Amino acid sequence: MNQNETMEEIYVEEEEVERVIQSLPKVNLKSSSLQMIKYQGFWYYLDSETPKFRNVLTFQKHFVAQDTDIFVTSLPKTGTTWLKSLLFAIINRLKYPIDQNPLLTHHPQELVYNLESGVYGEALAYPHPCHLKELLSPRVFGTHIPYTCLPESIKTSECRILYICRNPLDTLVSRYYFIPQYAKITKEDDLVPNGFENFFEDYFDGKCLFGPFFEHVLEYWKLSLEQPNKVLFLKYEDLKDDPTYQLKRVAEFIGMPFSIQEESEGVIKQIIELCNIKNMKELEVNKSGVVGKYFEKKSFFRKGEVGDWTNHFTPNMVERMKKLMEDKLEGTGLSFKLLPN
Repeated sequence: MNQNETMEEIYVEEEEVERVIQSLPKVNLKSSSLQMIKYQGFWYYLDSETPKFRNVLTFQKHFVAQDTDIFVTSLPKTGTTWLKSLLFAIINRLKYPIDQNPLLTHHPQELVYNLESGVYGEALAYPHPCHLKELLSPRVFGTHIPYTCLPESIKTSECRILYICRNPLDTLVSRYYFIPQYAKITKEDDLVPNGFENFFEDYFDGKCLFGPFFEHVLEYWKLSLEQPNKVLFLKYEDLKDDPTYQLKRVAEFIGMPFSIQEESEGVIKQIIELCNIKNMKELEVNKSGVVGKYFEKKSFFRKGEVGDWTNHFTPNMVERMKKLMEDKLEGTGLSFKLLPN
């Protein structure tokens, strides 16, 4: 890429996208009128103009990772915004006093760029892909793309990947409430679920954006065991239970550990309090407006609770989901906490 290229020149050609789509498995959803396509083992929405899937292909084809890059990876609604804010605060703690941190005046999603829906999605407030090389090191990005679908340069470089996951029941509920808010901005009414039961059935069958859930999670989990210097695996519930310990893990993983002096001065506690969901929710910058042009800022901060699924799942749903978890996670060493202490 060069500085004179336009987004249209960077994008994968529509004809190429259409050829790929025609070769892929497609399914109809129970919870909406949209179809989904399965690409490299994972599901993506198929809408009339296919821009979202086109963004994924463009990201795969054009992104070039640097060894110093740091990536926040996850499924949607698993604590991504929280981890982005914590990571940004950790990296920039010497640059900004806590009361001057950009998180007080900018949404976390504006400070840690999403690649497929932001940089390669023609969204506002994101840098042009040609300008990525100009970003200061370490460059920090976010993506929901499964590991299988990541650009090869991310896999082969010495960049670091932080993966955050959340128990599948709370993730389902959070997605259910987020989608209508997203659809309101994009005017994609076809996305809105036609009932929690149907949404559950699609999710249970693995038919959710960037899903199936367990396949997405287990790719990063296994990689974190095989390459612990490459991938740090975090659980939302662990962050809630012991944020101090988890922040120290993150800081050490990215090569910016907290000093004894910083710990004694309460720097970790300050970061935790700054990025707390209740605090983020009350900041004026996060109460109104949109991130890029797709997402209401306030939609990223709902409850943030562990166990909210108990207010939505029927006993049959709980039984089925627990059985699915047992089947999918057997022998992996991975488990999820479903209820708070």
